[in-house]
Amino acid sequence: MTRVAAIDCGTNSIRLLVADADPETGELVDLDRRMTIVRLGQGVDRTGRLAPEALERTFAACRQYAAAIKEHGAERLRFVATSASRDAENRDEFVRGVLDILGVEPEVITGDQEAEFSFTGATRELAGRNDLRRPFLVVDIGGGSTEFVVGEDHVRAARSVDVGCVRMTERHLVADGKVTDPPTPEQIAAMRADIEAALDLAEQTVPLREARTLVGLAGSVTTVSAIAQDLAEYDPAAIHHSRIPYDKVREVTDRLLHSTHAERAAIPSMHPGRVDVIGAGALVLLSIMERIGAEEVVVSEHDILDGIAFSVA
Repeated sequence: MTRVAAIDCGTNSIRLLVADADPETGELVDLDRRMTIVRLGQGVDRTGRLAPEALERTFAACRQYAAAIKEHGAERLRFVATSASRDAENRDEFVRGVLDILGVEPEVITGDQEAEFSFTGATRELAGRNDLRRPFLVVDIGGGSTEFVVGEDHVRAARSVDVGCVRMTERHLVADGKVTDPPTPEQIAAMRADIEAALDLAEQTVPLREARTLVGLAGSVTTVSAIAQDLAEYDPAAIHHSRIPYDKVREVTDRLLHSTHAERAAIPSMHPGRVDVIGAGALVLLSIMERIGAEEVVVSEHDILDGIAFSVA
């Protein structure tokens, strides 16, 4: 077994996985899995730059992760950065900071690479199940972008589009520098139109409607699952491989889009960093389910982070 570390730095959160990996089989045994909301993509859609305070939040998390990696004695580390740092004019500042703290350069990967990692991480455990039909459509709803991947055992087609929970919130749900509480019908309609246009774009290269099993990844989807199950707290074991029917996703989305900040914050399973962006993330999921006629979504806690760790092993 090889002890590896993987870091996934997205638009909204940065996550760490330290695991023992079998290089022959790719099997992972978790030692440390954690997530920090850093909002690296704060304002990027508007300014094209990473904000100084967003960089500092991210670097603070990197320092904590460096200590954990050292404590566990990981032999190899791979740091992958996605949408926000890919788009920003001052991404060199981000790269230098990560290199100084962790000793590795962040790999600012393409949307297609992001999709490949997500598919591997999400479907590896599902491959042997007879109750799930193929092909899989893996959907990774991030802060800045959403990845769509269709495949059986391997990726057949993939596309990344620029709709994510943070980007949609900042683009459509902010007025006078604050998130509207709750959003207006006009704001929701504009956001929905943007999402539908992105789905049209994704369908140009990914046969979304051929999918027989929808697998949903990342914080927006796992939070919708937690709310749908009415969990008393965020419980990864209850969320991993849960199957949430379309009607329940629609009900949760409607609730989130018509609630106030205080009402969303009071949901027991809600991470504080997701309170303002979860409505947009839920609407992305609901729109996808409606587009492909999905009766349910299979929710996975294993995603791009696990795919990165497999690649290190």
